[in-house]
Amino acid sequence: MDEGFAYWHSATFNNDGTKVLFTDEWGGGTRPRCRAHDPLTWGADAIYDIVDGKLEFRSYFKMPAPQVKWENCVAHNGSIVPVPGRDIFVQAWYQGGISVIDFTDSAKPVEIAYFDRGPIDEQDLITGGFWSAYWYNGTIYGTEIVRGLDILILTPSEFLSENEIAAAALADQGRAFNPQQQFRVTWPAEPVVAHAYLDQLRRADAIPASLTADVTAVLEQVARLDKGKRNRRLAARLDRLAEAVQDGDGDAMASARKASLAKTLGGIAARLRG
Repeated sequence: MDEGFAYWHSATFNNDGTKVLFTDEWGGGTRPRCRAHDPLTWGADAIYDIVDGKLEFRSYFKMPAPQVKWENCVAHNGSIVPVPGRDIFVQAWYQGGISVIDFTDSAKPVEIAYFDRGPIDEQDLITGGFWSAYWYNGTIYGTEIVRGLDILILTPSEFLSENEIAAAALADQGRAFNPQQQFRVTWPAEPVVAHAYLDQLRRADAIPASLTADVTAVLEQVARLDKGKRNRRLAARLDRLAEAVQDGDGDAMASARKASLAKTLGGIAARLRG
């Protein structure tokens, strides 16, 4: 295993169990390890793919904003943000604040959102900051050791669309949620989930604009239907679109998202047929 890690503190799997993110609580979390001159591998995350039952290292991630010497800062507790089609993790860094990390490409993780209160004291190191950051039912709960509980919500940006945020809130995490004991989550066949996949494909330039427009138009018609109403005409159009979105070339990620979009469209169609 990684000799640069001081303390293998926690491990979080992505939803399909093909990746795992480890956090290193260097020094027990009481020291400043996010200063500009600190190694990027100290108190960081290590991301591995799981290939044939074995771990294969892909990358490190450490919060990109340097912290001052009065802020204890290392990677600590977090949980998956269940955006369909992506691997997103929200994590505490003690006084480094909170990061929202996209590790869909396990070799190139990137911070897509953050929250930071700054140092507790600007003259002395006082151990504090966010012990954990857990996403639950559309909300992020940050447990700040000294200052109390912070409750946060994600907002749309160039990195995360309104549809993706709304789709995450629809994820079925089971009857009880415990980030220390992960269960696979699922998403219902709803228009906003389909829109989330569309946003991802459009962001990656992996779907023709004309097809995006066709799918969007039909989904908007579905959304205007009264709850529980059947419509075989729209169901047939959704079935045709489900076939169309899977046509064409694409990398593995685009193909997986197209397959998920097609499955979601098919699920909506099945409900409309009754």
